[in-house]
Amino acid sequence: MKKTLAIACSLAAAPVLAHHGVAGVGAAALEGPGAPVESATSAVLPEGSTLLALKIDHAKFERGRLARPDVEGDYSRFTMLGIGHGFTPWFSGYLFVPHNVKADESGGFRTRGWADVSVLGQVGFRHDGKAFSLVPKNESLDEMEDWHFTVFGGLTLPSGRPNYRLPDGSIDPGMSTGFGKPSYTLGLTATKMLSDKLTFNAEASTLWFRIYRYNTDYTTGTDFTTRFGREVRLNGGLAYRIHADAERKLRTDLSLELQYLKLGRDVVDGVGEQGTGGRMLYAVPGVRFYRDRFSFAVGVKKAIWKNLNEQRLQQGAEGLEKYRLLISASMLF
Repeated sequence: MKKTLAIACSLAAAPVLAHHGVAGVGAAALEGPGAPVESATSAVLPEGSTLLALKIDHAKFERGRLARPDVEGDYSRFTMLGIGHGFTPWFSGYLFVPHNVKADESGGFRTRGWADVSVLGQVGFRHDGKAFSLVPKNESLDEMEDWHFTVFGGLTLPSGRPNYRLPDGSIDPGMSTGFGKPSYTLGLTATKMLSDKLTFNAEASTLWFRIYRYNTDYTTGTDFTTRFGREVRLNGGLAYRIHADAERKLRTDLSLELQYLKLGRDVVDGVGEQGTGGRMLYAVPGVRFYRDRFSFAVGVKKAIWKNLNEQRLQQGAEGLEKYRLLISASMLF
């Protein structure tokens, strides 16, 4: 079994969409904090507002690592549709519906389909130098320059297809479109405007899975259990405003993120699986454009350091991409 990037993305991407970076909120929008392309930030939705969001994450994998290139992963593409609502000035809720495509060797077999739906809740608060408080309904520009934080948590609902069969009748959990059971995420963010144009952002989050018993694999004649390894993410980044036009309600930010990811080893039938898990560091340069309440961002994600378990046995997984192209768009109503 191989664990592809897609299997971990269905919920890990949820905070990414949740923290959308829409600039058209409030009178000080064009002067407010910036947002990175992928990492979660400390932005909450205004009370009574609704967000529609789209994210595309296309991962192209390195080839020629295994003895049989015909079984290597070629690419994975994840499309995430999301809707969020600001229930209070400090609490936002989100629903995400992902669609995954996972392809083996070029021109080979592909699995595709709707993956597990995920839900997410987010609580925002700030520190004014004296005390913590929940995010108020309205903030001045001076208040927006305070430290802001969020706590977020969520889970997936098993709406995908965990027992997706390959042409030979086998079941590869890494090629399926569902986990079979709920998975859970919990995280923290911190955001601070360092100047009128420069914003610092940090995120710490974790994602963990439950054991699921898959149906009988026709190539072996037996069923089996799998629990994917826990994921821990530590991200930091800067966003710098390079252009703003108040009359036309336009803004452009450049961003650079460093993302540390630790993957636990997968467990199959109670035994840790070889060639899974490890640690890696990604760099994500990107740009974000704003027009009133619309935001569009694009970035490229590349591993700049990795230490994978039994790395020679791994392919088509995190840390072994040629690149990942990230595109997101959101509209606030």
